[in-house]
Amino acid sequence: MENEEKLRHYLKEVTKDLRQTRQRLQDVEAKSHEPIAIVGMSCRFPGGIATPEALWDLVREGGDAVSEFPADRGWDTEGLYDPAGGSGKSVTRHGGFLRGVADFDAALFGISPREALAMDPQQRLMLETSWEAFERAGVNRDAVRGSRTGVFIGTNGQDYATLLSAARDDVQGHLGTGSAASVLSGRIAYTFGLEGPTVTVDTACSSSLIALHLAVQALRNGECELALAGGVTVMTTTNTFVELSKQGGLAPDGRSKAFAAAADGTGWGEGAGMLLVERLSDAERHGHPVLAVVRGTAANQDGASNGLTAPNGPSQRRVIRAALSNAQLSTGDVDVVEAHGTGTRLGDPIEAQALLDTYGQGRDRPLWLGSVKSNLGHTQAAAGVAGVIKMVLAMRHGVLPRTLHVDEPTPHVDWSAGAVRLLIERTPWPETDRPRRAGVSAFGVSGTNAHVIVEQAPEAEPIEPPRTEPVTVPWVLSGQGEAGLRAFAARLADVATEAHPGDLGWTLATTRSALPHRAVVIGSTPEELRSGLAAVAAGEPASNVVEGVAGSDTGVVFVFPGQGSQWAGMAVELLDSSPAFARRFAECARALETHLDWSIEDVVRSAPGAPSLDLIEVVQPVLFTMMVSLAELWASYGVTPSAVVGHSQGEIAAACVAGALSLEDAAKVVVLRSRLFAETLVGNGAIASVALPAEQLATRIEPWGERLVVAGVNGPTAATVAGDPQSLEEFVAACAADGVRARVVPATVASHGPQVEPLRERLLALLADVAPRQSTVPFYSTVTGGLLDTTELDADYWFWNARKPIDFLGALRALFADGHRVFVESSTHPALTMGIQDTADASGESVEVTGSLRRGEGGLAQFHSAVARLHVHGVRVDWSAAFGAARRVELPTYPFQRERYWLTPRPGQGDASALGLGALDHPLLGATVVLPESGGCLLTGRLSLADHPWLADHALSGVVLLPGTGFVELVLQAGLRWGCGVVEELTLEGPLVVPERGGVEVQVAVGGVDGAGCRSVSVFSCRGG
Repeated sequence: MENEEKLRHYLKEVTKDLRQTRQRLQDVEAKSHEPIAIVGMSCRFPGGIATPEALWDLVREGGDAVSEFPADRGWDTEGLYDPAGGSGKSVTRHGGFLRGVADFDAALFGISPREALAMDPQQRLMLETSWEAFERAGVNRDAVRGSRTGVFIGTNGQDYATLLSAARDDVQGHLGTGSAASVLSGRIAYTFGLEGPTVTVDTACSSSLIALHLAVQALRNGECELALAGGVTVMTTTNTFVELSKQGGLAPDGRSKAFAAAADGTGWGEGAGMLLVERLSDAERHGHPVLAVVRGTAANQDGASNGLTAPNGPSQRRVIRAALSNAQLSTGDVDVVEAHGTGTRLGDPIEAQALLDTYGQGRDRPLWLGSVKSNLGHTQAAAGVAGVIKMVLAMRHGVLPRTLHVDEPTPHVDWSAGAVRLLIERTPWPETDRPRRAGVSAFGVSGTNAHVIVEQAPEAEPIEPPRTEPVTVPWVLSGQGEAGLRAFAARLADVATEAHPGDLGWTLATTRSALPHRAVVIGSTPEELRSGLAAVAAGEPASNVVEGVAGSDTGVVFVFPGQGSQWAGMAVELLDSSPAFARRFAECARALETHLDWSIEDVVRSAPGAPSLDLIEVVQPVLFTMMVSLAELWASYGVTPSAVVGHSQGEIAAACVAGALSLEDAAKVVVLRSRLFAETLVGNGAIASVALPAEQLATRIEPWGERLVVAGVNGPTAATVAGDPQSLEEFVAACAADGVRARVVPATVASHGPQVEPLRERLLALLADVAPRQSTVPFYSTVTGGLLDTTELDADYWFWNARKPIDFLGALRALFADGHRVFVESSTHPALTMGIQDTADASGESVEVTGSLRRGEGGLAQFHSAVARLHVHGVRVDWSAAFGAARRVELPTYPFQRERYWLTPRPGQGDASALGLGALDHPLLGATVVLPESGGCLLTGRLSLADHPWLADHALSGVVLLPGTGFVELVLQAGLRWGCGVVEELTLEGPLVVPERGGVEVQVAVGGVDGAGCRSVSVFSCRGG
């Protein structure tokens, strides 16, 4: 029996282990096929396309983005073109070109102008599209800093580097990082603080799909949680046009006629595309928008095939089948393929046959076939990601765009060999009993192939969050500079007319990082908010707008005043509108009311029968409740103290908020002490505030002898005096007669003076069991005038807190000395902010000081204004606390404030020395040669609008002319070469016309020296290539 029991136990354990092993294997298998969500997309494509929406508009309408050579890159556009394909020439003058590739917002990315000039424009585009991918996904960039986010970028060359050899000295030091392929991905990771795998891939025209393939693998393997995947190509020189013309690979009209009988070569182009991807389960958990799902990817190589650069049909078939296997799908599960489709007579038939042999077999409905290259040209390393973006948009819109330039399908393919149809017309993509799916192909010239299967996003459950309309809504905006802030506000205006104000505010607050130039618009109605937004856009002041430029976040000092900030109805609005405030208020009330026979809330709400706020034993507990509850409200917005300081009874609240006193001990101190004051001191004295330095105040009260004493020093010209009521009345009247501001503080006794001395023993007995502890926040004492160990806050300290003069000025100076520069008064009305500002001004310190509420303004509108002042100053704020349940809305992307950065070879540069020429460092002249026979010299240069765009400012009737000062400059430059620095006579015989295209060659001929030591100078020009 014992052996049988052992056997049964053993079999149970083995079965358990088998189940666990099977489960682990299932988990591994599931991870290797886990769907990957595309949560963000951004792009730049020919035709001025700067958004996925603009790309969709183009392809939906059958638009053609091919254009002539750009005129802003310093290319010799006239001399380059030769339809006969001569040496060094291009057979086409058309292609798919990006606009404004020289333009970049360097300041936004923390890049100096020198470095920006040395950076390949491809790096700049990848930074911009990464920024936009995060924004469009609703991913706050601060949240991903330090995260395991991967970066996978496809490229196929960096020809900007060829311009760097002629770079100016001031960009030296940035040339290596400016042109290195590895920096394409590395700079993104560095800029955004991403710590996942970061890789630049060069497989030529399949690069961006290979990048996506690697990103998917990294996510499934758990190497990263989020990944950027994309590709970019910018042609900064004409080298590829010349090379492909020589190979016969370019279409003369610059257009890719994919799978058409008229196909005659590819249309060369450029572009940039970026995808932000994460595991579908993570995207759903984080609430990120799922635009589509990557179901499967695959990559392979042609190997030793029929030629290094020739496409290989068997390899293409294998990569398609591998992607389907990875997606766990069959060929009939895919509706359409976005083909590589370059429009070449060799490549298209091979690709079409591979599709016919795979997707074309065993299916009920034909596979649709198209290529975005017919719209954009072949965007090279960005081609694959362009196809993915197009297919994602087609899925979302339920439409398959047509492929352009197909007169009829190529006769080099047996289209009857399978069920594949060219998309020669825009075609509906109807819903069926399964998700829409598309394959996307890209094949590299070196033989690396990729295929990706994209699937329609799963149906999201419509969730309508319960609406808890906020009383006031903050809209938080920012820009790297003022222009960026204003431009973003203008962009936001269109969204503001449609979105729910709370949803818009929540999205702004939670999905966008705060840039230095900041504005907060606060309003309770859509009209008020839109009016404030318009004011920000126009740069005009508005009462509901707070603006500023953020400095460094040095932490915030919480300041707690004594009496004087009270007013009837204070913070009632917060009790009704702020859960955080109301919760802490209730906690304080419970702690206080164990020692009271009346209700704190009844006093605040002026309930019938509630005691008067004028009584010291009432106002002090109520103000304590207000100060501590407001500190909690600040904390709910992410603003917590880096130090605390209290004034008189405010030190009790400061000690509680700092963690030096428990709420129960703090309540005991404030209630028992104020009750003792009420029983013994009320009516015997009071306190007055005086606008004088403490030294002058001490002199001024001398006539009253011991009846008046200096009770506190609040600032360089602000102090208080305590004494009996009659003496105080006389003193205040005397001050008024002398033009000195002075007033009696309401509901006070003559604390901080000798009247308190007789209460020492009773107070020590009442507070004997108060147990101070080490605070979690530095506590600056106004009893000692500096930083204090809070274990000393025992009964004896609370006696001296009431007996000694208040040294608020000393505490402030200690705070300044320790680097504190931001102050928040946690009270219902500012009582100390002016003193803090005056002290800072007198000390030469720059500080930010704000209150919390104001008399008569005790709700969230005023509090949000206070929070906004800290935010625009640079304090980190969690604005999500201002909103209830809300939904994410689509926001416009940041308006980049770009400037031009482009390295253009200087006119005449080249290997001048090999021709016997000397180089000139001059903007108009490039080389010089001595003429031995005459003893003179010849200076040469080339003028063009591409190299000298400023010349366009001097035009007559639309004709650009070299201005007269230009001739003077040419002649002077020539004369200075021979020590002749004065122009004695200048005759202009005709204008020097600068053509719109191409350039004009200039020669400045300097004659030999004559008997008077002068030289003749002549300027010649002729139309250049």
